[in-house]
Amino acid sequence: MADVSRKPEKTDERDGASAMLRALHLLGEVARSPVPLGVPELCIRLSLPKPTVHRLCQKLEAESYLLRDPDGRRFAAGPRFLRMGFDMLRNSVSSERRGILEQLVEVAGETCNFVTRVGNEAVYLDRVEASWPLRMHLEVGSRVPMHCTASGKLFLSAMRPSQRRRILQTLHLKAHTPNTFTSVAALEEELERIAQRGYSTDDQEFLEGLCAIAVPVKDGRGEIVGAVACHGPVPRFSLEKAEALLPHLMRAAAQLAATLPE
Repeated sequence: MADVSRKPEKTDERDGASAMLRALHLLGEVARSPVPLGVPELCIRLSLPKPTVHRLCQKLEAESYLLRDPDGRRFAAGPRFLRMGFDMLRNSVSSERRGILEQLVEVAGETCNFVTRVGNEAVYLDRVEASWPLRMHLEVGSRVPMHCTASGKLFLSAMRPSQRRRILQTLHLKAHTPNTFTSVAALEEELERIAQRGYSTDDQEFLEGLCAIAVPVKDGRGEIVGAVACHGPVPRFSLEKAEALLPHLMRAAAQLAATLPE
């Protein structure tokens, strides 16, 4: 009599592998899309039936890899998926990235950072300190607010209007200093100025006595995935001095972009 006891096990393994690949492909489509995707769109992109895609989305949402849009019909990257991306950027080609920042610090004479966005916060992926005794100490992995930092405002300025409105509704616009933007209307005006000129500044908005400037790091599709930021204490590092560094910051941003995974 033939032994068929192993057939269900092999079938289960194949089904499990197929489900895993479908989930990875789905996450890849969500990551590539500049806007949240609904089940019908994912069905077309993945060539999968609606029940399968719906089931995958539910499972990935339950595990925090996907986040449901406020309209309830579309999905974006969830916190767990964003964390994976953050960890990949943080750990990839770190020596090359650090070398770029070290060269920038030599020119700027101030601390420089490579920053990305995770959820509603700006996060330091890498950081090279200046040699001055007076400087702000923040460790790699530190999170800072979006509405009052040069990098955070840069990320907000690059968002689609609907995405930006959604995030601004959830942010607590805390007044860290008298210069902090604490109203949505005033912050929106600032973000429009940043979008038009292509760089962002922090004029003592996060910490009194500290100025900063940030420029975008873009991936191969032109999407802003990070920022190069430089900051220093007033009056040693004024906004005028910060803006004079723009060519060097832009060059460093282009070099950092070349280190990103394709």
